[in-house]
Order: sequence, then structure tokens, then C-alpha cells
Amino acid sequence: MRTYHIFYILIVSTAEYNLQAPTVLRQGLSDIRLPYNIMNINSRKAVKTCRMEIIRFSDEMKKRFGGKVYRIPLSSGCTCPNRDGTVGIGGCAFCSAQGAGEFSFPDIPVREQFEYGKKLISGKTKADKFIGYFQSFTNTYGDQDRLKAMFRETIEIPEVCALSVATRPDCLEEGMVDYLAWLSDIKPVWVELGLQTSNDATGERMNRCFGRETFEKAYGRLKRAGLEVIIHIILGLPGEDREDMLETGRYVSALSPEIDGIKIHMLQVLKGTTLAKQYLNEPFHILTLEEYTEIVISILSMLPAHTVVHRFTGDGAKNLLIEPRWSWEKKKVLNYMNGRISKA
Repeated sequence: MRTYHIFYILIVSTAEYNLQAPTVLRQGLSDIRLPYNIMNINSRKAVKTCRMEIIRFSDEMKKRFGGKVYRIPLSSGCTCPNRDGTVGIGGCAFCSAQGAGEFSFPDIPVREQFEYGKKLISGKTKADKFIGYFQSFTNTYGDQDRLKAMFRETIEIPEVCALSVATRPDCLEEGMVDYLAWLSDIKPVWVELGLQTSNDATGERMNRCFGRETFEKAYGRLKRAGLEVIIHIILGLPGEDREDMLETGRYVSALSPEIDGIKIHMLQVLKGTTLAKQYLNEPFHILTLEEYTEIVISILSMLPAHTVVHRFTGDGAKNLLIEPRWSWEKKKVLNYMNGRISKA
């Protein structure tokens, strides 16, 4: 049986756009649909079928860093301002008690975390290049000197080829942005911003505790500093229909400067979260694999040229996942999505 791996893709297009963008957000981008290519996932070369190509992230990483690259999740020991009472309590409704850090090890020094993560991966691959990924909670929220030292320590690890820092748009002090930009002169630095939805009403229901204006200001500040920005969005949030999700796709696709990367997630209902309590008390619609895939394809077709799609699906900790149960079958999900994308 053939196994397919296509978590990361880069959209490249020769299409020309005449879109005016005097501010952070371009105005009036329609839900256009562009033809594109899908690579043969058993081949290192893209198969040209239309005007656009989708190139595997792994191939791009080989081109950029000279070899296969894996993320190693790291913990900075931070929390979030909508957990500790600064702007809210309880955190985002969909976020677990680990703050998306189920696969990191917060109780040991960062270098030991890295070595442990590398050891886990070494049994599956001979890769010797890694991305130090500060994933859980808000990794720029806390003692700035401590965090800067941790980021510097990580980026100086010889096997680390890039640093990736996940955070909120309301937790980016000028000094931290400047420091990350300075680190990017040593090795690439990516900032991962959790937008989740462009609908502020949904954001409020999910206890996100920031709005589009805050996001746009943070995005502009990061781009002016020369940093690569990866935006996270979630499809299937309660109260949102297909049009709401497509509007989030339009919103991120219209940002100026253009987004460097995106991670598209399906909503996961996890045990112990506020969302799980809501779902168990009053179940809401969970996207089917078919519904989710069609929306992903529509959003992929909107993205600007050269936007790296770091993820278009995901798998949560099985001991916590309530829904969608179809996401448990990772190979089946990837095979289905790759097949649908190839025919889009």
C-alpha cells in the first residue's frame, strides 16, 4: 500500500492580479477560483496540468535548507492573556488545557526539550535539520528577557535551521518584534499568528478576546520588520456557515503585504474544553470530511501566489478528541483530500 505525505505545500502562480492595496487589507477581493496543479505525491516534480502548481513544502525545504526538515515542538512556559484574566479567563473555547502543546515537554529546559524531540523523530527519519517550533499558548507573552534568551538559545542549536514562534496579535511588543527581526539575520524566523476566523462575532463567542483591527496592526508591524508570518485559521467553528469560512479565506488572501504562509485546521472538539461542554449540552454541526475538503479547496484557490500552505488538515491527541471522528484515520483523510485536490 502506498503512503502519501503532503502536509505542506506551496502555491506558485503566473497569474497577474491588479488589486489595489493602500493599507494592510486589500478591499473588494471576490471569491475567485483559479485553476491549479497538484503534484504527483510519489514524485519530487510537479505535474503540470493547469496554470498553477502546488509544490510540496518538503521539496521547498530541501531547496532552501539542503535536506529534509521536521518541526520539533517546544514549550516556552507561557500562558495566554485570555486565560489569566488580563483580557479574559478560560482561554479560547476550542483550546485544550495544554494550549495546543500536547506534544511538547514544558517542564524541562529548552535544549533538553529539543534533544528529546529529536530522539523521538530519529526513529522515523535520518533528518538532521529541524525547525524549533514554540507551539503552545502565547510564546511572546511573559518575561521578555527570558523569552528572548530562550529564542536565542534555540536558534543557536546547530541542527535548527529555522525558528517558529506561535503567538497572539495582542502580545507583540515592539521590542520583541525588533528582537525576532534581529534573530532572522541569523536564521529564518517565522511568526505564527492565530487568527482562526475573520468574523469578530465568532471570535467573541470563542472568547478569543481580540478583533480584526488588532490583528491587522500586528500583521503590519511584523511584515514591516521583515518577518515571515504564518496565519492559522479554523474551519467549522460553531455558528459559521460555508460563506463565513470562505470570507475568512478571502480576508487572509487580501492581506497586504501578501501572507507568507497559512495553516488551515478543521475544528476539533477536545475533552475538557469550553467547546466540548457546549457540544455535549447542545450539539452543533461538525463538518464532514467531504464538506471540509470542498471548503479547503475553495480557500486554496483564493490564496496569493507563493503562499506556503503549511497545513490543510491536522490530527489532535486521540485521548482528547471527541469530534470529528473521521480525523482519527489520518491516512484515509490525506488520501481523500489529496485525491480531491488533484481533481479540482
